[in-house]
Amino acid sequence: MPVQCHGFYISMQEAYLDQDISIPLVLDLDGTLIATDSLHESLLQHLKNTPSDLVRLPLWVMAGRAQFKQRFAEVLTQEDIDALPATPGIIALAEREAAKGRKIVLATAANRAIAEKISARFPFISEVLASDDRGNLKGAAKAAALTSRYPDGFIYAGDSEADLHVWRSARAAVIVERGKRLRSKVQPDTPVVAHIRPSGQRANVLRRAARLHQWAKNALVFVPLVLGGQIFSAHAWGAAILAFMAMGLLASGTYIANDMWDLAEDRRHWSKKKRPLASGQLPLDDGLFLLMVCGLAALLFAVADGVGAIVTLAIYLVMSLAYSYKFKREPIVDVLLLAGMFTMRLVLGQVVTGVALAPWLLVFSMFIFLSLSLVKRHTEVMRMVQHGHQKVLGRGYLAVDAPLILALGVASSMGAVAIMVLYLIDEAFQASFYRHPALLWGFPMIIFLFLGRIWLLCQRQELQDDPVAFALKDRVSLFYGATAIALFLAAIVPV
Repeated sequence: MPVQCHGFYISMQEAYLDQDISIPLVLDLDGTLIATDSLHESLLQHLKNTPSDLVRLPLWVMAGRAQFKQRFAEVLTQEDIDALPATPGIIALAEREAAKGRKIVLATAANRAIAEKISARFPFISEVLASDDRGNLKGAAKAAALTSRYPDGFIYAGDSEADLHVWRSARAAVIVERGKRLRSKVQPDTPVVAHIRPSGQRANVLRRAARLHQWAKNALVFVPLVLGGQIFSAHAWGAAILAFMAMGLLASGTYIANDMWDLAEDRRHWSKKKRPLASGQLPLDDGLFLLMVCGLAALLFAVADGVGAIVTLAIYLVMSLAYSYKFKREPIVDVLLLAGMFTMRLVLGQVVTGVALAPWLLVFSMFIFLSLSLVKRHTEVMRMVQHGHQKVLGRGYLAVDAPLILALGVASSMGAVAIMVLYLIDEAFQASFYRHPALLWGFPMIIFLFLGRIWLLCQRQELQDDPVAFALKDRVSLFYGATAIALFLAAIVPV
């Protein structure tokens, strides 16, 4: 009967495994012992260190797979190897079998330099078979090597169709898979004694990788439409909806690219290590494919919305990439750039609907989102101190910066309130769009209450890393939002 263990379902025939412990248990590495691909990890780390080598990859591939792996074998340090996500079900099985006296062997197509570091991480491994610069130990080559080394048989644990050659030569099979087809291909030739598969839904993993909850930010593209008096324009709504989809897909693609770039730092972070790419729930090649799908879909929606949308989204993309690959490690600059990316959503809505917005709205957006960005940084610094660190991983902030971040964040929130008051006095009461502008006086109070509560919870260390995600689930924040919408509707609807 299947049991659940750390996000995996494990079904096991314990009686078969207990029959003969002299038969070694052979573990594959990529996708089996670890929930990622060591070659992909090495290649990504190398390109992160030396981006210019991207143009040389085709030539290196043509030299042969064994030499290609050898080239990147030393990129990952022992610290990097120790942070790679493991497969809990395989670890539990290997530790149990090793405790009974069974020999545990690592047989991998990865380069020996990586395999030896993996062996140092897991003490239950007693022997290593791996590729070198002369040969790639995969498929039929691995089957032949194992059959020659263990003529009395072996139990093999793998995760892909490339392992079918090995399973045909094995006495029993342990299968790690994300789908359901692999087991049906193995069983006709080899008894399956253990089947390990993720317990989570793949759709949920993809949703989390694309951070669909962050799409709530993209509702900002509708703000110019509403404030510009185009609320009853079908054309404006159609353009805004296309912009919403384009921005959402583009942002999701940049989130995935950012997560791939930050893998090493995220795996050492107390909460980011649970993200799909960092945890190994989403393989790197699948993440790259999802990134390309999001990018292509975003381009199609942008083209449908016109040249203005394409240019605005291109500016957003440049800002996002600059943030991810450079400026998020620059204190103060990072939060200013984040606020600017939020504000670009308003600009996009303005461009596609043709509504000319007053400068106050863009300035208000910068201040309120600057405050929320500083909330996120302050939370990270406070959590960092809790975990005994003096510097935020992958960021430029130190523990001693917490008071400054708090001061800047609260000042920015008060700036947002002041700008809203100035807008009401200088423009709202003069606009014919509002039938009852006095009701808008509730907005400064709601903004003050919302931001004040966010900072209060942040200072008490009761806030998670992302204030936007928190607000979407917090009943009080949702009540403030609903009240603001009700006041706005009441202000524009004639009695």
